[in-house]
Amino acid sequence: MTEVKGAQVVGRVGLIVRAVSADAKTGITTAEVARRTGITRPTTHRLLTSLAAEGFLDHDNRTARWYLGPELYLLGALAAERYDIADVARESVELLARETGESAFLSARRGDETVCLLREEGSFPVRSFVLYEGVRFPLGVASAGIAILAFLSDPEVDEYLTREPLADRWGEEHSADSLRRRIAETRALGYAVNPGLIVEGSWGMGAAVFDTHGKPAWALSLTGIESRFSARRRPELGRLLLEQAHRVTRRLHDLPG
Repeated sequence: MTEVKGAQVVGRVGLIVRAVSADAKTGITTAEVARRTGITRPTTHRLLTSLAAEGFLDHDNRTARWYLGPELYLLGALAAERYDIADVARESVELLARETGESAFLSARRGDETVCLLREEGSFPVRSFVLYEGVRFPLGVASAGIAILAFLSDPEVDEYLTREPLADRWGEEHSADSLRRRIAETRALGYAVNPGLIVEGSWGMGAAVFDTHGKPAWALSLTGIESRFSARRRPELGRLLLEQAHRVTRRLHDLPG
C-alpha cells in the first residue's frame, strides 16, 4: 500500500475526526468511518489507531467503537478562549427555548457543514431529536444550514451547489433548483424554514448570526413537531429568531478584538 503523505494525510485525518465527532455520544465503528469518509478500511483503521495513540481519539475494545479523546478536549478548551461563541449565545438560546417551548440550538459553520454546538430543551413535552450537540449537516440541510447558505454571496452559493450534489443523499428536495427556491424564500423572510425534509413531521426554523466581516458564520434554530410550526405561528417564531440572532451578532461585534 502506498503511504499517504503530507497534505493528503491532514485532509484524511480531518475527515476522520469529523466523522467520529458526528457520533460523539454513541461512538462509531471503523467500518462506518470508512463508509462516511470514502477512505479504504485499512487506511481508516491505521489513521484511527494513530490518532488514538496520540490521545486524539479513544477506542472502546468492548464495543469496538471510537470516541473523541482527551487531547481534543484539552485543545478545545484552549481554542475556546478565542472561538467559543457558546457563552455569548447561551442566553439567547435559553430565551428561545423558554419563550417558544421548542428545542433551541446554536450551530456553527465549519467549511461546507454546520455543527451543533448548543442545545436547550423547551417545555413542550413532544420533541424532535434531529439535532444534538456535535451533529453535522451539509450547508443547505436543516434550517441552520439553509439560513447560513442563503446569506452567502451568489458566487459562493453557485460554486457550492455545483460542487455538492446534495440530492444524491438527502433527496430531491435538496436538489440545486429546490435549494435555490428555499434560498430565495429565506432571503425574503430573513429566516429559514425546514418543513420536515430530514425527518418527516420534524420541522425547523433558523436565522443566521454574522461575524465581524458580515459573513454568516453561525445560526440559531428551533425544532419541533409539525403542528407546532403552523403557518399562523411561524411569523412569530421567525421574529423571535431574528431578534435573538441580531442580538448575538451585536454582542459578538462588541467583544474586544
